Amino acid sequence: MMSSLVRRRRFLQSAGALAAALTVPLGRTFAAAAEALTPVPLPPPISQAERLQRLAKAKTLMAQNGIGAVIVESGSSLDYLTGVQWHRSERLTAAVIPAQGDPIIVTPFFESPSVKETLAVPAEIRTWDEDQEPLKLVADFLRERGVAGQPVGFEETDRYFIVDRLGQQLPGLKSVSGNPVVRALRLIKSPAELALMQAANDITIRAMRHAGEAARAGMTPADFGAAIDAATTVLGGSPEFALVLIDEAAALPHGSRRPQLVKRGSTILFDCGCTVHGYQSDISRTFVWGAAPSADQRKVWNQVHEGQQIAIRAAKIGAPCGSVDDAVRTAYESWGYGPGYKLPGLSHRTGHGIGMDGHEPAYLVHGDMTPLERGMCFSDEPGIYIPGKFGIRLEDCWYMTPSGPKFFTEPPPSIDRPFS
Repeated sequence: MMSSLVRRRRFLQSAGALAAALTVPLGRTFAAAAEALTPVPLPPPISQAERLQRLAKAKTLMAQNGIGAVIVESGSSLDYLTGVQWHRSERLTAAVIPAQGDPIIVTPFFESPSVKETLAVPAEIRTWDEDQEPLKLVADFLRERGVAGQPVGFEETDRYFIVDRLGQQLPGLKSVSGNPVVRALRLIKSPAELALMQAANDITIRAMRHAGEAARAGMTPADFGAAIDAATTVLGGSPEFALVLIDEAAALPHGSRRPQLVKRGSTILFDCGCTVHGYQSDISRTFVWGAAPSADQRKVWNQVHEGQQIAIRAAKIGAPCGSVDDAVRTAYESWGYGPGYKLPGLSHRTGHGIGMDGHEPAYLVHGDMTPLERGMCFSDEPGIYIPGKFGIRLEDCWYMTPSGPKFFTEPPPSIDRPFS
């Protein structure tokens, strides 16, 4: 459901800091239990050959769209195209990818050795000192390649200062969206990418099962998070987030800061993910602990389960992404929820794209007209939330094949078997 590691980690820390401090021995118990798990075999990371293919395709798309070069700053798209894994700060690190020839990497002089460690494609590193303007290096390169007068594409998450200051260096700059290049590439996952996502999903579902089986009265979200993270690490993934919501908090899709403790009959919602060589998983499971589910819990769980199936039946090659959300919402309204995004009901979109980012285009949301294509990947999470009572979310990710969508992990069969 969520995509930001920092946001989720901070939330869990703030919500469960006291509880975590009081239950350190319990966390150690979970870590020890996780050691008995068998690691998941991991596929290799993305190869240099595949990244070179991406660059070649990017150049073809630039030529088709009349774009002279694309600028991609630090983030997942920089990693996708060049292998460079770098954080964003006020100091610019970016790739300038021309329609002809090799790209360059612009980065501070003192960061150059570190940036070079992950560079996976042929590219010159051009450095700037602290008292110099890095966008001058970009402008000079565009002039060298003879594309300074052509439209320059900016990756959609590039910050405004890059466009603004490049315009100062290149009066008359024609800035355009880089989506016809970068987004078009990233929307479609290759077999190697799908294999990495499959491994991440395999790890996450096993880690969640491990934590679910450890549930006991008095546990907090922080306790569950410790179990999930420990298991994820042993299984071979890098923990990304472990959102755990109990009872009334489960009706708030991204959680609550209020104290939460497991008791008999509690509704427990897990929303967890990890990364494998940069590719993410995102799975949600909701179950009832210590007692038979109530009639309401069972009813809503079954409706959400059917919502997932409605979504996957609606997902057909060529259909608009938004039509999947529309199909789910139509059914929910016929059951008395909504209307639209109102509560009780489904207050968020049915799903989001996923790959190197937990949330990325396209989206299973009303109005998204992006046609579904082979290789696109999405979450499928049509939760139902009853304010003041509980929420149910089941989330599994799938990818489009020529014959339709295929789940990375199969939805559970019933509320009584939530991790099957």
